[in-house]
Amino acid sequence: MLKAIIFDCDGVIADTEPLHFATFQKVLAEEGIPLTREDYFDRYLALDDRGCFTRAHADNSKDISSDKLSELIRRKASFVEVVMRESLELFPGVALFIRQAARKYPLAIASGALRHELELILHHGRLKDYFQVVVSAEDVTRGKPHPEPFLKALALINSARADAIEPRHCLVIEDSIHGVKAAHEAGMLCLAVTNSYSKYALSQAEWVVESFEDLTIDEIEALFQKKPLT
Repeated sequence: MLKAIIFDCDGVIADTEPLHFATFQKVLAEEGIPLTREDYFDRYLALDDRGCFTRAHADNSKDISSDKLSELIRRKASFVEVVMRESLELFPGVALFIRQAARKYPLAIASGALRHELELILHHGRLKDYFQVVVSAEDVTRGKPHPEPFLKALALINSARADAIEPRHCLVIEDSIHGVKAAHEAGMLCLAVTNSYSKYALSQAEWVVESFEDLTIDEIEALFQKKPLT
């Protein structure tokens, strides 16, 4: 039985993956590290900033200190905030779906983005009041594909409840391969949307959809009842 829904944000709620790619590419180029779009989507998408910069340096046989890592994260954040304020867009149908879902279920966000980036998106979409919990990159020690973000989100939902929700009663909505893996590692079912990857690439998810347009919470409930996690 479906009892809670946990959303990723970048690539699910907001069309921000191209913005993150562009700003990662810019900062890494300043460090002499090339980043192609193909490499970003193959190896880095769904990693938080810490994970992306760490992996990019390792992939290019470069060391990175904790101070340097913090500097790169700050630099990238300053770039991406400007770009987001100029060109931020939500995916079609997602705001309506969130409003429908919030009438029946506790909702959470579990994202690798920084908190101020998530707040900017939620403010832009007037969606903040629909989410009981927001877990950002600052709130976990291990980002996706580790399940910690989803487990942390569920723990925070349960902290405000008398009856705890089990992971198997949660639906994760993701756009990335790493996100699908993290959902399953958390013991949750996953609905993937093809905003960042193909249907084939996301085939490990229980369900794959192309868009939130015309998708209703009733349809989600019907799917969940047909394929419970035992």
